[in-house]
Amino acid sequence: MEIRYGVADAETLQRLTGLELLRAMAAGQLPAAPMAERLGFRLAEVDEGRVVFEGAPDGRLLNPLGTVHGGYALTLIDSATGCAVHSRLPAGAGYATLETKVNFVRGIKPDGGRIRCEGTVLSLGRQIGTAEARLTGADGTLLAHGSSTLIIFAPRA
Repeated sequence: MEIRYGVADAETLQRLTGLELLRAMAAGQLPAAPMAERLGFRLAEVDEGRVVFEGAPDGRLLNPLGTVHGGYALTLIDSATGCAVHSRLPAGAGYATLETKVNFVRGIKPDGGRIRCEGTVLSLGRQIGTAEARLTGADGTLLAHGSSTLIIFAPRA
């Protein structure tokens, strides 16, 4: 499946629930976020309250010490936690990250193969959602984990 990148139009964002929108993105029916192309990851799985991103970081993402920059792990964790919450939102609702905290457990090597980041919702209220994510290597080794607090924007009337 060829992945298209871009932003869904406003009418689509108002019409689809978060789960419908994310499933359409994962299936290639709607464009994936342009940032995912730049950083080389994709939305691989979507369920209600749970998403998985996959990527294979390479030499373009290295820090001066030769490992993948921590911002890559942080971006995946922020994306997975945000999309996990989004998957539980009604049509037209939005969200934004208020805070993301990440614990880096192991350095990510650029030749380490495919990595996975699984995000799950912990709590979802009317205005605030929390979620956690785990970033693992191809062999299942924990690379980083984190949590996010997100503000929820009600659908427009």
